[in-house]
Amino acid sequence: MPVQEESVQHRSVQSGSVASRPREQWTGQWGFILSAIGSAVGLGNIWRFPGVAYENGGGAFLIPYLIALVTAGIPILFLDYAIGHRFRGSAPTAFRRLGGTAGKWLESLGWFQVWICVFIAIYYAAVVAWAASYFMFSFDLRWGDDTAGFFTGEFLQATAPGFSAQFVPAVLIPLVLVWVVVLVVLGGGIAKGIQRANVVFLPLLVVAFLILVVRALFLDGAMAGLDALFTPDWAALGNPNVWIAAYSQIFFSLSIAFGIMITYSSYRSRRANVTAPALVVAFANSSFEIIAGIGVFATLGYFAFQQGVGINELEGLTGVGLSFITFPAIVSQMPGGPLFGALFFGSLVLAGFTSLLSILQVVSSAFQDKFGISARQAAVRVGSVLAVVSVLLFSTTTGLFTLDTVDQWANNIGIVAAAIAATIVVVWVFRKGPELAAHLNAVSTFKVGRVWQLLIGILTPIALFFMLIQRIIVLVTDGYEGYPLWFLAVAGWGTIALILTGSIVMTAMRWKHDPDDFTPWPSATALKDLTK
Repeated sequence: MPVQEESVQHRSVQSGSVASRPREQWTGQWGFILSAIGSAVGLGNIWRFPGVAYENGGGAFLIPYLIALVTAGIPILFLDYAIGHRFRGSAPTAFRRLGGTAGKWLESLGWFQVWICVFIAIYYAAVVAWAASYFMFSFDLRWGDDTAGFFTGEFLQATAPGFSAQFVPAVLIPLVLVWVVVLVVLGGGIAKGIQRANVVFLPLLVVAFLILVVRALFLDGAMAGLDALFTPDWAALGNPNVWIAAYSQIFFSLSIAFGIMITYSSYRSRRANVTAPALVVAFANSSFEIIAGIGVFATLGYFAFQQGVGINELEGLTGVGLSFITFPAIVSQMPGGPLFGALFFGSLVLAGFTSLLSILQVVSSAFQDKFGISARQAAVRVGSVLAVVSVLLFSTTTGLFTLDTVDQWANNIGIVAAAIAATIVVVWVFRKGPELAAHLNAVSTFKVGRVWQLLIGILTPIALFFMLIQRIIVLVTDGYEGYPLWFLAVAGWGTIALILTGSIVMTAMRWKHDPDDFTPWPSATALKDLTK
């Protein structure tokens, strides 16, 4: 499908970074919705939510989870959409324009989000490559009986935390291929690249995962697994950590507060409905998480039945351990295991690939705006550099430990800090809450008001602040996974230092075109009339 272009009379309000041509757009509302869902539905939906729910009250966890969705997830999603749609640019461009002449420094917050995406992208690609390899391994159950030994030993050849120059061909080759494919798609732009990929991959993901879930429900012990997941532990609702876990899960699973939804919404047409699609994306994401929980725990129930143990005695119920150690062990024991394994790892590849595209688009869009380059040039110049760094760090014998550490700091420190800064700066420093609410109401069917402004200005930053402080205290006092302190200082805190440094450096660099040569839509006059 061709990229839809805006009429000539509106070009004066386009992003100043590409003044010579209008900003790309999604070809329609469903193209945007599918792409946004593709971004939100990622690896964390499949391997994180089921374990988090089980460990935090089972069925009772759904109560704080849904409250977190309504009071934090959807409000911040609205905020990201409003900023991106009103100020029509990448995260740095949008924040700079939001700050106006007195707040040009706000561009650095946008670059902070971009650099978070840089670090997430370079390790996320490695996980997608692992999943692609395991998709192939599924057909002959290559991992054998010792799935843990195969994953860390034969496949990753993991040694010890540190930095190695010894490459692992079984990881390097798939990782290079992942980068080649993702950069080709990224170079195609919004409609011809990212949207087309999501229109194909997201339906495939849903179909594959639904087949997997239906198959899992008919396994011996499946109902015991579902009982373990959904039996409510009401006492857990009195534990503050359960509520923090709920807000954390919603926050990380919706792709909010680190530039993705700001970037995606900036490619929407001027009169596009903003809030209604956000609701569709939010509830589609949560629905997929619950379906994932059903599939995963039905399968774990079968595994426990085969082992003659309870679900609570199983190990590896979340993250990398669940996907690459526990699930392969289950696949080896079940009838039709190769097909089940192919569906599971194929789903991981599809979910990871669509999310990786959205993460990289944040980076690509920012460089396009700043330096006036095309999507193809950004994919070649910027994407190639990221690909090289990704291969150097994560296809070696120490890649697993580096990935685990960078992920922990980028997500739990970087993203949360960015979200706190964004809500405080937007609502309290620049007082943009009423303007953004008016913008949403001017173009959307679902209206927002003072409640939304209170949620993003008070409740959300408070909840996120507690999450951030709690995590910093744990990381400082207890370290992480027993890794050496020097390694955590370099790979963990060093990641945050590089994100901060990169934000300052990129903000100081000169723009190819003036980003302030811009008029938001609707006009300030129209918004004033709307709020009367």
